[in-house]
Amino acid sequence: DLTRSVPVRSDGKISLPLIGELQAAGVTPKQLEQDISKKLTSYVAEPEVTVIVQEIRSRKFNILGQVAKPGSFPITRTTTVLDAIALAGGFRDFAKQKSIYILRQKPDGTQQKLPFNYKEVVKGKNVEQNITLEPRDTVVVP
Repeated sequence: DLTRSVPVRSDGKISLPLIGELQAAGVTPKQLEQDISKKLTSYVAEPEVTVIVQEIRSRKFNILGQVAKPGSFPITRTTTVLDAIALAGGFRDFAKQKSIYILRQKPDGTQQKLPFNYKEVVKGKNVEQNITLEPRDTVVVP
């Protein structure tokens, strides 16, 4: 029985018995099934391979500055700027709640600065500022 649950390493590869290392990052589960099956044909007559993605950990955002717990957090569901502030434990005493901004990388490699005024948003004004965060966004709380 060769059933395994294996994590994808930071280099994008997985290690399996008999096969060794295989590239998993950037490959669909179906393609990975085919790659594993090809490698196993030397050892198993008709290998039946199923790949199931159990967890995605590569989708993260960062929050920096005057929050209780700055750092990198996984995006496991729809996460807004308010959610990010809550995940980081809220503001520290001298946080400039009207001057928060989000740095977002655009497809051309440049960064976009999106303003967020916490005071307005919690009062129900300019709620469109409470955007959904995307992977690699950085929330800055000065």
